[in-house]
Amino acid sequence: MEKKKTTIILFSGDYDKAMAAYIIANGAAAYDHEVTIFHTFWGLNALRKDEPIQTKKSFIEKMFGKMMPRGADKLGLSKMNFAGMGPKMIKEVMKKHNAMTLPQLIDMAREQDVKLIACTMTMDLLGLKEEELLDNIEYAGVAAYLADAEEGNVNLFI
Repeated sequence: MEKKKTTIILFSGDYDKAMAAYIIANGAAAYDHEVTIFHTFWGLNALRKDEPIQTKKSFIEKMFGKMMPRGADKLGLSKMNFAGMGPKMIKEVMKKHNAMTLPQLIDMAREQDVKLIACTMTMDLLGLKEEELLDNIEYAGVAAYLADAEEGNVNLFI
């Protein structure tokens, strides 16, 4: 029997929405689905390395880099962000309930062979370079996502 396939487009750069995407991805992988998360636009920030990486960029690309959060743990909330207080509060509640953080969920997804893809077209638009993103992820355009989604049993846009 062929494995079921789950694809997720992570468009949002919000901590809570990225968490939902990774919780679903890990759940599907645990149920033996072949899982792909296609990170595009603000969702790419979940794949950014925490530390600044020196790259050759235009002025606008540098500005985008400074304005966007660097890494999964720096993402804001979709609601109740409160100038950064919301994420601190939710992380405290998560810790109290022993819930996994977004970086831990990303690590778990990688351990379960969830395919993490960075959208190359959006990377070009936002001036993101491969060396700024996590190691050992894939890079592809929308055609690659569509090929996976065409065979998908579950296709989500978050």
